[in-house]
Amino acid sequence: MKKNNIGVALMLSLTLGLAPFFPEPHIWGKLKWIAGGANGMQFMDWFDILLHGAPWVYLVWVVIGRWRK
Repeated sequence: MKKNNIGVALMLSLTLGLAPFFPEPHIWGKLKWIAGGANGMQFMDWFDILLHGAPWVYLVWVVIGRWRK
């Protein structure tokens, strides 16, 4: 694993993973919606969670990969 992957993963998480930023990060609103029971969520909302969550999953994967070395 390349050394700069953690920087790329962090940048992706802080930009694409949180966008749009106002009034609250999009992923945070979706996670609160799911925690509240996900009532009314449609396919597009689940796909949106997948797209905004992927950079965070990648960041965790990179951090675990560096930790295991």
